[in-house]
Amino acid sequence: MNYGEIKACDIANGEGIRVSLFVSGCRNCCKGCFNSQTWDFAFGEPYTEQTKEKILQLMAPEHITGLTLLGGEPFEPENQRELLPLLREAKKRYPNKDIWAYSGCVLETDILAGRAYCEATDEMLSLIDVLVDGPFILEKKNISLKYRGSENQRIIDVKKTLASGEIVGWQSSCDPVFVPLKSR
Repeated sequence: MNYGEIKACDIANGEGIRVSLFVSGCRNCCKGCFNSQTWDFAFGEPYTEQTKEKILQLMAPEHITGLTLLGGEPFEPENQRELLPLLREAKKRYPNKDIWAYSGCVLETDILAGRAYCEATDEMLSLIDVLVDGPFILEKKNISLKYRGSENQRIIDVKKTLASGEIVGWQSSCDPVFVPLKSR
C-alpha cells in the first residue's frame, strides 16, 4: 500500500484534533474529488512498518482525539489488509481514542456485501467508531456540511449500527440534539 500524506494535527476530518492518513488507491473516481491524485495505487510513498509506528507515535499526545483514515479509499480490499494491523495496534495502545474512516463506498451495498468486502472487512469495521460513507456527488456538494462534502454522504456510528443491524447516525459529543439518518 502507498499513502499520499499523514497529517499530524488535523481538525477537518473528524471531531477533535486528529492524526489523518491519506491512503493511495481508489476505484470510485468520484467526479470533483478533492484528492484525485490518490486514485492511483502507486501515488505517494510506500506504507511500511516505520510508517505505522510514526502514526502511532503521533497519536500519543493527550490532545490528539484519534485517527482518521481517508484516501484514496481505505476500503479498497488491498488497503484494508494493510490498515488492519494499524487499527488493531491503535485500539490496543489508545483505547480511549476514536477511529474515523471516510469511504466513497456505501456501507450496506459495497462494504458489508459488495465489491469492497474481503477477509479483513468485519474486523476493520469492528475497530472503527465513525464511518463517513457514500460517494462524493458534485451536484450535491454542500460546503456547510460538517465532516462531509456532499448531501448524500452519511456520518455513521459504526458500533451502534453493527449492534442494531440498522444505520445509526453518529452524534457529536458537542451537539445537544440527535437527528437520525435515513437508511438508503
